Amino acid sequence: MFWRSVVGKLAITILLLVSFVLFILTILLLEFFEDYHVEQAEKDMMQTAQKVSRMIEQYEDHDLALENASLVKDPLSRVAVISGDGAFWTSESADSDLNDLNAKWLRNDEELKNVFAKGEKVKKQTLLPDTNIEALVVGKPINQNGAVFVYQSLDIVNQTKAETTKIILLAAGIAIILTTIFAFFLSTRITSPLIKMREAAIDLTRGEFNTKVPILTHDEIGELAMAFNRMGRQLKFHINALRQEKEQFSGIVTSMADGVITLNRNGDMLITNRPAEMFIENLYYENDLTNTKDNSKAPEPLNTLLQSVIQDEKEAIQEITTQGRTWVMIMTPLYDQSYIRGAVAVLRDMTEERRSDKLREDFIANVSHELRTPISMLQGYSEAIVDGVAESKEEKNELAQIIHDESMRMGRLVNELLDLARMEAGHNQLNKEMIDASAYTNRILKKFKGPAEENNVTLHLEKHLEEGTIAFDPDRMEQVFTNLIDNAIRHTGENGFVNVTIESTASNFYVSIEDNGAGIPEDDIPFVFERFYKADKSRTRNRKKKGTGLGLAIAKNIVEAHGGTINVKSRMNEGTTFEFNIPVE
Repeated sequence: MFWRSVVGKLAITILLLVSFVLFILTILLLEFFEDYHVEQAEKDMMQTAQKVSRMIEQYEDHDLALENASLVKDPLSRVAVISGDGAFWTSESADSDLNDLNAKWLRNDEELKNVFAKGEKVKKQTLLPDTNIEALVVGKPINQNGAVFVYQSLDIVNQTKAETTKIILLAAGIAIILTTIFAFFLSTRITSPLIKMREAAIDLTRGEFNTKVPILTHDEIGELAMAFNRMGRQLKFHINALRQEKEQFSGIVTSMADGVITLNRNGDMLITNRPAEMFIENLYYENDLTNTKDNSKAPEPLNTLLQSVIQDEKEAIQEITTQGRTWVMIMTPLYDQSYIRGAVAVLRDMTEERRSDKLREDFIANVSHELRTPISMLQGYSEAIVDGVAESKEEKNELAQIIHDESMRMGRLVNELLDLARMEAGHNQLNKEMIDASAYTNRILKKFKGPAEENNVTLHLEKHLEEGTIAFDPDRMEQVFTNLIDNAIRHTGENGFVNVTIESTASNFYVSIEDNGAGIPEDDIPFVFERFYKADKSRTRNRKKKGTGLGLAIAKNIVEAHGGTINVKSRMNEGTTFEFNIPVE
């Protein structure tokens, strides 16, 4: 609204101030002119009375003096003369309402009789006897016990006062109008730069830091505009500096191999990078919680460690194991002066170090274990043939078949070790082709229909294909599918299921193989993709098919050779899910 704006407030203030001053001045002027006109009328009438009294005193002809008295008075007034001998005379007047006064009333009035009694000049405003006319009466003594009285109706003075009042009120009205125009002009002139500053401030809030206020004057408002423009430049400089710092900080956090989580006092996660998000996902999965974008609360044991840091006001270190991966967390409090506003947690995945240590310890033992059994069988059965224990041809053929199977097993083991070593050395050559994803997956699953039915396992395929053709090495990728699906079928009990989900988009090829088998122990999850890993300790294996423990390691190398990633999630007695993603070129 108008009166709420600076222009309105300033204009109204000036107008009210000037109006108040004019009001007081008008009242004082009216009082002054009212008294002035009365005094002036009294003065004129007193001069007339003096002239008349002088003529009466100086002229010997009394009638001539009275005749001249009629000539020197104002036509609208009357002159009354009382002689010392008691004679009384009044003049004519142009004012027909102004009646004659009688000598008795003049001699008996409380104030007018002082002219006779004390010989004083008298001035009085009074109502004429027997009328409602208010008149101004002056009196002056003459001779002995005589007096001259001049009286005039106050209507004459009031008319003069009314004309004067009109002039004063007109001047006050003109002054108010001019003041209003001046107030609006002045307030607009003053507030126009302020309005532009307000618009510029609104632009600054929208991030338009190049906005400038024009400098129209060199007074305080001009200096304010200069300061505002300087503030805008400084604000732009500092905002850019903060943005660069933020981008630099974001780049550092994003590129860190360690996980970073920033939390407030309430346990809300404010900032996380990709390694930290993977850690949080595993915690949610392990605690059977739903991980959504709206759910930003830190899960246990992260929240417990946060409360400990806030309470103790010092750094805390804890080792957390989730989904078979070992993380070392260092949580440091964040201060707002002396108040702890939250904490920052740095996570380091120590699984690889632990796994490397374990692999160095277990590799020789695993190789020795895998080779010892077939070598022992080769040695034993060959000695049986050499020593003649097997006499018949059928027995010799049976022993020879066992020796052949074990030698083939050793050959597969050696070949897979060589393939794995070649892949890890980066010598894996991929022969990529454009493959129809739907037909390709149908052919692979058709191959496993028989084994699934033999183990009484339901094999189900679900496809969501936005892109029909995918570029990859079909032979190598078939090794991945074969290893994962074969493992899922062999390690799933009767009446179980294996669900294979295929999804393809313009940028990604995703495969998920889920079973409801016995699951993998949490301690073994980090090692499932390592050489010679076998799940005999945790799963019921099909004794007719013995693996070498290298299939998942080979699968991982093939997926990574395609530029993808592979991971596993598992719970004991609930099942296992293998997932891998391959970017689409």
